[in-house]
Amino acid sequence: MNDISKSDWKLYRQLLPQWQERYMKKLNQEYIQILRSDDLASANFWRLEKRIKADRRSPGVICEVSRRSMLTILVQLLGQQVITQADLVDFGPELRAQVDDLSNLYN
Repeated sequence: MNDISKSDWKLYRQLLPQWQERYMKKLNQEYIQILRSDDLASANFWRLEKRIKADRRSPGVICEVSRRSMLTILVQLLGQQVITQADLVDFGPELRAQVDDLSNLYN
């Protein structure tokens, strides 16, 4: 795992908040469905609380923004379907290859 290029680092810092916002919008829609369930209000509340607690651990919600963690975060975002390969199209070929290699190791 080599150095991250300046252009890839800049693009990552620009896109990460957009990806997170898009993912959290999706989560919010899922939360609404939980709350709309015909189950008891208390059951819906506790199901939602458990779900939010688990979702907070996703890099699609919160993550360390550093060059050191960038590749790992990208692989996690792909694995959790926060982003797709299409979201990486503007990154350099070396970075995309590194992400692919790491993704293949973990999947």
